[in-house]
Amino acid sequence: MKTNEEFSMLNVQCPGSSFQSSIDNRQSSILNIAVACGGTGGHIFPGLATAKALTARGHNVSLWLAGKEVENAAVKGWQGDIVTVMSEGFQYGVLRSFLTVFRILKAIITCWRSMRRQPPDVVLAMGSYASIGPCFAARLCGIPYVLHEANAVPGKAVRLLAGRAAAVGICFDAVRYHLKGISLTTTGMPLRPEMQQGKRGTPVPSDTFSLFIMGGSGGAHDINEIVSQAVCELSGEKICITHLTGAADKKTVSDRYKAAGINAAVFVFTHDMATLYQKASLAICRSGASTCFELGVFGIPALLIPYPHAAGDHQTANARALEKTGAADVIDQSDLTVEWCKDYLAAQMESPARLEQMRACAAAHPAPVDAAEQLADLVEQCARK
Repeated sequence: MKTNEEFSMLNVQCPGSSFQSSIDNRQSSILNIAVACGGTGGHIFPGLATAKALTARGHNVSLWLAGKEVENAAVKGWQGDIVTVMSEGFQYGVLRSFLTVFRILKAIITCWRSMRRQPPDVVLAMGSYASIGPCFAARLCGIPYVLHEANAVPGKAVRLLAGRAAAVGICFDAVRYHLKGISLTTTGMPLRPEMQQGKRGTPVPSDTFSLFIMGGSGGAHDINEIVSQAVCELSGEKICITHLTGAADKKTVSDRYKAAGINAAVFVFTHDMATLYQKASLAICRSGASTCFELGVFGIPALLIPYPHAAGDHQTANARALEKTGAADVIDQSDLTVEWCKDYLAAQMESPARLEQMRACAAAHPAPVDAAEQLADLVEQCARK
């Protein structure tokens, strides 16, 4: 596979009047914008939020996805065009590496052909492996692209593409240590519209401890198991549980709470996250970028358990950034036990003043709710240069 430098040496232009028309459109008020946000929810939802902000400004926006099942539910109701380019993440091993290179080259060619037919004025890529094809194709066609890095540690795709990007939007200042010499703009994390109206500083309920446990959209078995067992051992405590388990663990966790007489609502998945955040005294969850910023919008104290196999250990970096503000506690998954979790929860329930302090720290470092608009501004600026 060619490197960025090798691609920069190729003086390739997309032929045809449609490409010239796209160049002319950069000077007009209406832009054709491609948003590459395929892969996981952590890339899809911020990309979709920004796409909606751009659409509301009158631009023609298309979503470029990676053909993953999770994308179908996430983009349900999207009225614009959707371009699907089959993409996969980086694989290791001789055979897998060869297949990865082949699939990336295939994705680049597919995107190049699509952009030659209907060239966008600018590409916004949200940073996953699904960004590689659209961004390299844009480079070949002379189309500017903008990157967005959600995490405190940039992923492989952003590292690969950042050097030739028209601009890079970031959420965590820690990214500046990893992408030195590159112009970076702090835009924040684009959130879904329902999340942008979060109520910061919601008081902790005085009569009931409301615990919100998030195993992630696909579930996190260790969190589901350990935390639910710890809650059930807090006999006699007045506690209300909302638990997102994913499909695999829902029945086991539900039955466990029922047998222990715990007041618990267990869901595989929900679209009404805002309501659940608003009533939470404490959240226990992973530390993906979207989750971290949603916690900040709603001012929710949290116990963060970073996913130990995240690329570049970026979830730990995200979690430590929140911990530094005083809004969250962090524990490695390898150190998480039922006994530790039980003692931790008991301590929080006995010391509501500490939760109030954590909530105050979260409110003092609020996540920006206009991040989608800020990223949309950056995209417009790069398209019109």
